[in-house]
Amino acid sequence: MLAQYVFTPADTPFRIVRHGHRWRALRDDIEVGRYETPEEAIRDLRTFYPEARLPRRLSDWRFLPDAPLAHLPPPSAAALARLAMA
Repeated sequence: MLAQYVFTPADTPFRIVRHGHRWRALRDDIEVGRYETPEEAIRDLRTFYPEARLPRRLSDWRFLPDAPLAHLPPPSAAALARLAMA
């Protein structure tokens, strides 16, 4: 899972997801835009969706840190050896 900020009003969740060195703003699963900082994403989301009453400060959003994919097993010793040789 990628690092992301989440705000969940009653009807539709809003997310700001780290995507490489940029941030993607999403309403539900629909991308609204890509931004250099999460603060820029909040500003545009608040402009596009004033009825959602999104928090202005990033600290008021819930932060979910990077996490490994739970469905993938850890790499085998053979796989690690192949990576080390590459």
